[in-house]
Amino acid sequence: MDPLQLWCKVAVIGPDGTELTRCELEGPGTPDLGTVDQVARLALLAGRLEGHIALDEVSASLRGLLELAGLYVEVEGQTKLGEETLRIQE
Repeated sequence: MDPLQLWCKVAVIGPDGTELTRCELEGPGTPDLGTVDQVARLALLAGRLEGHIALDEVSASLRGLLELAGLYVEVEGQTKLGEETLRIQE
């Protein structure tokens, strides 16, 4: 069995900019379209709360899948380690 790989960290951001919750998406091997579905569902949930999600430490394979699926990904900022924070909106 493959060891778990971190695909990204997800923060749900409320309408006032506060972080409501944070989780990690991980699994064995590389992410698939099921992972993209999870990200899209989190984005929809955040949108219903008039917020958005921010992704940190996004793996290259997940980033490619998000772009392939046509999810709008905006670079929101840089973390301390130089990694991008991505913002996904409906």
